[in-house]
Amino acid sequence: MFAVLKTGGKQYKVQAGDILRVEKLAADAGEKIQFNDVLMVGGDKTVVGAPFVEGAAVQADVIDQIKGEKLIKFVKRRRKHSSKRTVGHRQKLTLVRITDILASGAEKSGVKAAIGSGSVSAPAEAAPAKPAKKAAKAAEAPAAATASDDLTAITGVGPAAAKKLADAGITSFAALAAVDVESFDAVKVKPEWVAQAAELAK
Repeated sequence: MFAVLKTGGKQYKVQAGDILRVEKLAADAGEKIQFNDVLMVGGDKTVVGAPFVEGAAVQADVIDQIKGEKLIKFVKRRRKHSSKRTVGHRQKLTLVRITDILASGAEKSGVKAAIGSGSVSAPAEAAPAKPAKKAAKAAEAPAAATASDDLTAITGVGPAAAKKLADAGITSFAALAAVDVESFDAVKVKPEWVAQAAELAK
């Protein structure tokens, strides 16, 4: 009997007794785990999932947490601004031994599901912090929207110039109309921009 399972974005054809190196799992050496994403089960009767076979699973023992072979990435840029960079990488892997293939009843086995380490690395308590920041930004957004004008409506002011003006605190026609062309140095302001802004501010 064999099965095709999916883990870490890859597919593996396995049978009892096989030893696999898979993308790192959140499990310690000696633990028993269960792969629930089974694409196909073969034997006396072949069952193909859509996409997974319902109730099927592959159980395994974790042998060790290891690292793969070192890979070297070398980048070189030629000509005027030449540069060279060498980066080494060793992928973190989990060594497992397949012990059993279940064609059904996986949900009743009581064995810990095999989960990639990346999906459990972030602490659960940190999650609410992001919505709080988003809420604060959302609260500020209406106030900012009411106090700003579309400066690109002025002839000669493009998106890049409008962004530089906004960074300098000029977000409305009235504010641009009050700019001193000679002393303002955040962006080169043309006198005709100031004149148009004064007209639009009325």
